[in-house]
Amino acid sequence: MLAPAPDLVTRFRDNLAALTGAPPARLGVAISGGPDSLALLLLARAVWPERVVAATVDHGLRPENAEEAAFVADLCVQLDVSHATLSGRVPDTGSVQAGARDVRYRLLRDWAVEAGCSHLATAHHADDQAETLLMRLARGSGLPGLAGIRQVRDLGGVTILRPLLGWRRAELAEIVAVAGLTAVDDPSNRSPAYDRTRFRALLSGTEELPPLRLARAAANLADCDDALGWAAHNAWGERVRAEGEMQMLDPAGLPREIRRRLVRRAIEGARDSAGLQGSWREDGMDRLLETLENGGRASLAEVLCTGGPVWRFAPAPPRNPSGSATVQPKAR
Repeated sequence: MLAPAPDLVTRFRDNLAALTGAPPARLGVAISGGPDSLALLLLARAVWPERVVAATVDHGLRPENAEEAAFVADLCVQLDVSHATLSGRVPDTGSVQAGARDVRYRLLRDWAVEAGCSHLATAHHADDQAETLLMRLARGSGLPGLAGIRQVRDLGGVTILRPLLGWRRAELAEIVAVAGLTAVDDPSNRSPAYDRTRFRALLSGTEELPPLRLARAAANLADCDDALGWAAHNAWGERVRAEGEMQMLDPAGLPREIRRRLVRRAIEGARDSAGLQGSWREDGMDRLLETLENGGRASLAEVLCTGGPVWRFAPAPPRNPSGSATVQPKAR
């Protein structure tokens, strides 16, 4: 089995160093057996051979999943890399892909903690980033969504790394081919039933949307998102105060995006004070902002939100099981 070329290993080492600084004691690698994650494993092992451990998630969604996990386990034996196969059931409700993603990250996080890995690398690359940006543009996403796949993010105490966001899919496939490996083929990656497959076809059919430039645009948007997050954090200390379970916000003169971020945080604060748990949908945020700016009242995520010179956010009984805003007339 041929190792990646020295120049590729050096490039990958620089990518990792930019994200981690000093090498972590152990680096977890998420590997499915597809060409992207196989290339990630080969590169990571070439850079930090004594520090890499790997895990594969078997969702049980296809009969081939168990066989693919066994293939990865056997490969890791050949590479002298410790490997674990993680099994989890995907919920029957909602998007299958979203459910599988949630299960995958939960299992990987728990495994990484148990394995003593402070960092976990995944094989997302520039083509993935370009597809994600276009998908979110088509959905009308705000800036946090358009920032795309983050190079680094926290996953409950484990740091997720995406060191391949500057690499193309074809480069990674070439590394696997040169190593003499045959990657796992997941037919769902070609199914037009999924949005990502359709946007992948769009990108491959034109030269007017170069993936590396789209990935750079997503990185620039991520920088903008971080800057606005910093500004909102500073504004929070100046514009928000708490009275018991109520969060009170002075919105005067603030840009709308800063208002949006402060409202989101105020809702979270009201939910935390009432002991409300679980995620909540932000689908109604634009409508909520408009209502508050007009001095009205609405509920979102079991929080009663009231407009006026000072905006108020306090826990309230659920008004809509879907979590979308329920608007009430402006108070007289």
